Amino acid sequence: MRSPQSLRNGDNTPSPLPRIPHFHSTLSVQKLRRFNSLILVFRVAAFCFSLASSVFMLTNSRASHSPHWYDFDAFRFVFAANAIVAIYSLFEMGVSVWEISKGTTFFPEILQVWFDFGHDQVFAYLVLSADSAGAALVKTLRDSDTCTANNAFCVQSDISVALGFAGFLFLGLSSLLSGFRVVCFIINGSRFHL
Repeated sequence: MRSPQSLRNGDNTPSPLPRIPHFHSTLSVQKLRRFNSLILVFRVAAFCFSLASSVFMLTNSRASHSPHWYDFDAFRFVFAANAIVAIYSLFEMGVSVWEISKGTTFFPEILQVWFDFGHDQVFAYLVLSADSAGAALVKTLRDSDTCTANNAFCVQSDISVALGFAGFLFLGLSSLLSGFRVVCFIINGSRFHL
């Protein structure tokens, strides 16, 4: 006998019981596709902003006499956190495309729901703390002579931190939607209220 979990994930293994097709109304399928597409848009935006933030921080040393981003712990944290979020967002974009195209989750549904929510939360707080540390360092550098001697370094650091905050915004929105999926799974036994 198949479990309800295998029915939701589209398991096609033979069973001694006759298969009862799972009924979805056209409206419900469209709502689910729209919801998953919205998550995909937020994940694409988080990927783009986090990748841009990492690239801006990585290229933030132009001349030999200018300061280097890797000399500051907060800037290394900004680079690492945004690079990690970009890689995670790229993976989650693939999972979202899989879910939209196949109609099933990449992992078993319970694991997928909690994986998305937990990682969205952890990585959102990671990038928020990194960008906050980067913003504090940029403010400190502006008060010293570092930014008066080499303004381009501080401007590019500001841009990198701002892009990281934008990445956090979209990752936070993804986290809200994945939290909604967790609540729906707890209440209904499915990742979306159909």
